[in-house]
Amino acid sequence: MTAFSVSRFSVAAVVVSSLAVFAQAATAEEKTGLEKSAICASCHGPVGVSPVPTYPNIAGQNPLYLEYALRQYRSGERGGEQAGMMYTVTQALSDTDIRDLAAYYGSLPPGRSYGTSMAAETR
Repeated sequence: MTAFSVSRFSVAAVVVSSLAVFAQAATAEEKTGLEKSAICASCHGPVGVSPVPTYPNIAGQNPLYLEYALRQYRSGERGGEQAGMMYTVTQALSDTDIRDLAAYYGSLPPGRSYGTSMAAETR
């Protein structure tokens, strides 16, 4: 084996092990987010698909967007029809809570609301 081959193999091994560590971290955040999601479920549904047309579906949403929106609600900087309710709900959330919830809802498949029944779309 040449030095170049060993070097390429070493780089590949580092990349693969880094991806495995990242996947485990994401899974841990998603699991913790699921445990914390009861605060969201009453309005956004148990799987992030809202039974109420005026509440957005958050399943499958970009986690960075969810984090941003939740922090904006918590600081009182975000407006909208439900801003007062979201401000109140987010006061109990730490930055870690927000990150975990965003990871959890981002990991779910997007869905559609069907009145009072909820169904996640399958891909």
